[in-house]
Amino acid sequence: AGSLCPVELMKQVQEKMFMKVTSVYGLTESSPGMSQTRVEDSFEVRCKTVGSDYEFTEVKVLDPETGEECPAGVQGEMCCRGYNSMKGYYKNPSATAEIIDKNGFLHSGDLGIKDEDGNYRITGRIKDMIIRGGENIYPREIEEFLYKLEGVKDVQVAGIPSKKYGEEVGAFIILQEGTKLQESDVKDFCRNKISRYKIPKYVFFVNEFPMTGSGKIQKFKLKEIGLRLCEEKGIEVI
Repeated sequence: AGSLCPVELMKQVQEKMFMKVTSVYGLTESSPGMSQTRVEDSFEVRCKTVGSDYEFTEVKVLDPETGEECPAGVQGEMCCRGYNSMKGYYKNPSATAEIIDKNGFLHSGDLGIKDEDGNYRITGRIKDMIIRGGENIYPREIEEFLYKLEGVKDVQVAGIPSKKYGEEVGAFIILQEGTKLQESDVKDFCRNKISRYKIPKYVFFVNEFPMTGSGKIQKFKLKEIGLRLCEEKGIEVI
């Protein structure tokens, strides 16, 4: 819940339990979902996308700034309209107006891309986006890249406040048991492979991430943890 099923886990379920796993994407406000992969979809589609929309519903990827629909391959906000969308929050019209637009589309707050085959891929949360010196940085892109670094068990990326740039990229890494990595190893791995401004300025090795009761990672708390760790290590945040 809250994220895509890891590819390796899908493989194990399929091989050991003789089952095909499908992914459902949606919110409580859009039950039972906005999109879903199908059993007949290829393994790659089922593990890397959240499928296509349901019959008699509409899903659109809208530009968060203009409200216009994004073409295939262009990132925007995942929005839906149909029988699966709530009518509104109980006795709270102002909150309802913030999430349902004048055209009746429910805005998820999630960023996504629609591919040429009509399948959707979730790329992150709007509120998690890092703005560094005017550049928009999407944590998930960096997280997916750092997962390729040998020794990384799990990773989360969050913005660390900066007086100069507004925010800097901070990577919080849980290492695989018995593995040792230095901050320089992470930065060297990134160098010349991703844009310079996306390379984490701060690298923190942690044992766990702050989670909600439903198992979702609390990015806003990672920012607080990052500032505290910088202070403990005597690192000046500029």
